[in-house]
Amino acid sequence: MSSESDRLKQQRRGLMVVLSSPSGAGKTTLTRKLLSENEDMTMSISATTRKARPGEVDGQDYIFVTKDTFSEMIEDQAFLEHAKVFDNHYGTPRGPVEDALAEGRDVIFDIDWQGAQQLTQAAGDDLVRVFILPPNMRELEKRLRTRAQDSDEVIAKRMSKSENEISHWAEYDYVIVNDNIETSMRELRTIIAAEQMKRRRQMWLGPFVKSLVQGG
Repeated sequence: MSSESDRLKQQRRGLMVVLSSPSGAGKTTLTRKLLSENEDMTMSISATTRKARPGEVDGQDYIFVTKDTFSEMIEDQAFLEHAKVFDNHYGTPRGPVEDALAEGRDVIFDIDWQGAQQLTQAAGDDLVRVFILPPNMRELEKRLRTRAQDSDEVIAKRMSKSENEISHWAEYDYVIVNDNIETSMRELRTIIAAEQMKRRRQMWLGPFVKSLVQGG
């Protein structure tokens, strides 16, 4: 392939990869592995009204804002999506995501089904939705207890909510049953590689084909 076609081939529009699951199914682990393997991937940092947990950094883990600021951002249409989860509000700021896509960088979203529905309406052509399922509900509860982040009351609340979250699996493009993290990663890599190669995201193809038929 000529140097000109090599240059053109870099012109790919970025991809929005949504990973959703009930809490404890493994999407955070998968997200971290993806980011560690791909320099051109970035994490969408959500704005939230909840308080920071120990060790969380503002602007790195979340953008922590007041309820009034969050409401103003909604009015200014500054979010691609937003939702209320466990009495707190979460939203995806529009600007950083649109900038990354235009630069050909893929953006990973760790959001629930409500956010995925809103993103589908806001940016359907850029979106790939992947739902992560646990192998069974016993394993899901075990993982929640093993990470030792929540009280028994919160764990019970999350388990109660998980059935409703799982019921939305059919709204997604792909579903991965996360029984083994390495197997799930292989499946996730395959999904992303195939989506990156879709014709509509290969912005270099039009100019390349034009130069090809013109004898370039």
